[in-house]
Amino acid sequence: MSVRSFTKIWLHIIWGTHNRDKILINKELRKEISVHLKENTKEKGIYMRENYVNADHVHALIDLPTNMNLEEVMRLIKGESSSWINKQVNFKFAWGKGYGAFSVSESNINKVVNYISIQEEHHRKKSFTEEYNQFLLAYKIDV
Repeated sequence: MSVRSFTKIWLHIIWGTHNRDKILINKELRKEISVHLKENTKEKGIYMRENYVNADHVHALIDLPTNMNLEEVMRLIKGESSSWINKQVNFKFAWGKGYGAFSVSESNINKVVNYISIQEEHHRKKSFTEEYNQFLLAYKIDV
């Protein structure tokens, strides 16, 4: 038997648009971006279980590959998708700097998938800033 490397590192990743501008207003474009994110990550060997593209930020659940670190994954996702979006729209688009990445246990995967899938409903009650600050508090991250 050969020795192989195996990991299961689920991450709930959140990143926003430049200056938190709500520029992805068009719901159809957001759906297209969502599909593109899944297809692009699959091509790069990154399993994206779920994502939701809001007007000013994105939630995604990925399994971090054994051959990449998080910084590399985010550079691939944000860089390529920003370039792709700019080819679809008639304005200058950019993702903001940085991201949040939060570990998820296997037993909570379905809960996180559900949370991501109901983002539209969720943000009727809570802004992105409020939501993000709650994540930072829950994970005991001082900023």
